[in-house]
Amino acid sequence: LDSSDECGESATPRPDSLSLPAKGTELWNTHRDGEVKLRMGESGPEAEPSLTVNQMFTSTVQRFGNYNALGWKDGEQWKTMTYNEYYKSCRTAAKSFLKLGLERYHGVGILGFNSVEWFIADIGAILAGGFAVGIYTTNSPEACQYVAENCQANILVVENHKQLQKILQVQDKLPHLKAIIQYKDELKEKKPNLYTWAEFMELGRDEPDAQLDDIISSQKPNQCCTLIYTSGTTGQPKGVMLSHDNLTWTAFATGRDVSLIDADKLQEVVVSYLPLSHIAAQMIDVWLPMKAGGVTYFAQPDALKGSLANTLREIRPTAFMGVPRVWEKMQEKMKSIGAKSSTVRRKVASWAKDVGLQTNLNKMDLNGSLSRKPLNYRLAKRLVFRKVRKALGLDRCTRCYTGAAPITKDTLEFFLSLDIPLFELYGMSESSGPQTISLPDAFRLTSCGKVISGCKTKIFNPDADGNGEICFWGRHVFMGYLNMPDKTEEALDADGWLHSGDLGKHDQDDFLFITGRIKELIITAGGENIPPVPIEDAVKEAVPLISNAMLIGDKRKFLSMLLTIKCQVNNETGAPEDELSPEAVESCRKLGSNSTRVSEIAGGRDRVVYAAIQEGINRVNEKATSNAQRIQKWTVLEKDFSIPGGELGPTMKLKRPVVMKMYKDQIENFYKEVLTPTTPDNPLPPK
Repeated sequence: LDSSDECGESATPRPDSLSLPAKGTELWNTHRDGEVKLRMGESGPEAEPSLTVNQMFTSTVQRFGNYNALGWKDGEQWKTMTYNEYYKSCRTAAKSFLKLGLERYHGVGILGFNSVEWFIADIGAILAGGFAVGIYTTNSPEACQYVAENCQANILVVENHKQLQKILQVQDKLPHLKAIIQYKDELKEKKPNLYTWAEFMELGRDEPDAQLDDIISSQKPNQCCTLIYTSGTTGQPKGVMLSHDNLTWTAFATGRDVSLIDADKLQEVVVSYLPLSHIAAQMIDVWLPMKAGGVTYFAQPDALKGSLANTLREIRPTAFMGVPRVWEKMQEKMKSIGAKSSTVRRKVASWAKDVGLQTNLNKMDLNGSLSRKPLNYRLAKRLVFRKVRKALGLDRCTRCYTGAAPITKDTLEFFLSLDIPLFELYGMSESSGPQTISLPDAFRLTSCGKVISGCKTKIFNPDADGNGEICFWGRHVFMGYLNMPDKTEEALDADGWLHSGDLGKHDQDDFLFITGRIKELIITAGGENIPPVPIEDAVKEAVPLISNAMLIGDKRKFLSMLLTIKCQVNNETGAPEDELSPEAVESCRKLGSNSTRVSEIAGGRDRVVYAAIQEGINRVNEKATSNAQRIQKWTVLEKDFSIPGGELGPTMKLKRPVVMKMYKDQIENFYKEVLTPTTPDNPLPPK
């Protein structure tokens, strides 16, 4: 008899007479009501007592109840809410959810931009015994339907009419759905079971507390409370089950490592703008501030289209996380402002940047222990660095982070030269966010730092250079993928190590360096294994005009590359436009080209620019470790990659399979050679 992993407990067949193991004795489980064995240790951070979300929240309310927890802009005014009010609102929302029929271990899907209501719906869902489920705002109606159905959502919370329309289109295919709540704007039409936020909060306001308290007290730290859906660059998204302990322990361990300060000493301030359906944003915006009594301010919905800069200047966060594209945009903006300033100012800035880079590189080599900063650095700080930080709104920011996608060395060095070290983080949804973090006293350029206290990193099957698959262990490792035991067994090995799918290596000081992705590895027709990211980064560095580069060559005889040019972006839609960015125009001028539009360059129309790109690629090819790693052919596409275009995922990650499909004609052109009759893939003689 084969019970073939019905229970997600163990794949070994067992006779009927044997009882199944008690709940929570296995490291993984894919059932919505499942429990797992927590990866507790004997001492240190891994021995920290386990907490539910409610226990962590109430402990913060007891200590910091009168401190501000959330801030948002109403017109021109900033408004705030204290931890006491925040917790009370989350309880009210939980009672309202129960009144609307939220069942235990069923989803509450949230589809909208970051807001107070988003947080309250998320935590309210957890307190009520459901699952908090963020849905990407860029999802199509079909993608929303998949997530809502997969988590058996009883309730969907949407931001506005536009997001509501997506749900109404698929509503009849959602048998578990009982109610929809719209949290911004007036309803354009009344429908049964459709509520405004105010109506929704009214439902639970006067409900007795007993039912909610019973549910809260029955919750265990080793049960699921949140689902994070992977963005699904390959196949359908998977629901990553995170337990209470995953969230509360990760907030504790990470907070400890990055020296988060408790609110009674100095209140930490963060700005929430990255998609909350992503674990990085949830950890940084929701759980870490809650652990320390910090305050989270919400950016405007058009943050990534330009308003983020104003919010940062108004809020002056103490910690800030930017995906690489955010830092790149700041870099481009600052370069274009710099290009317009007077010669004297340019010279001072250039001198200061040299000093900043040198001082910070020295500090880095000494692991942060530069006992006395040199005089020229102190002068540069007074003349330039302080002003730059103030202009960016980062004058109080002691920790600037980058993560979620690879960042170029050029951008890292640019900010380092301005005395703004960008600390790289690395992790995945399946590890509740972070696995390694760079810290001021443990920092290496292009490394993503060292493993979090209480966790372990292992390099699986390393090659001669020490490169292998990065594997994780710790209390931050997820429970499993909802209802997907086979996928879960692919991610977690028999000993419970989480296999990341990323390739990397450690240096002699245990800093982790990511060298590529197993799935992204290009294996040429000649059998050579080539990680694309380092080559793509090298091309972007060699030719500043280039915005995105994608290497092609899997199962092919040689490498080729698709390139896009830096251009203006439509503030409303986020779509790339034909106009070049100011920095790109500047680059063209220096080359002696008068192009101001992408369409004047793409398809070989601008010979000067094409010659410059070829020259840059030649420089990259000179450094190639083998002939197989040289780029033989390339082309400039008519438009840049973007989220609305479908080439980039929600965190600006390149969706390689999508790009391959979209540009298959251009790619096929690279490989249209007249094949001789002897080649096995062409038995016919040439025409």
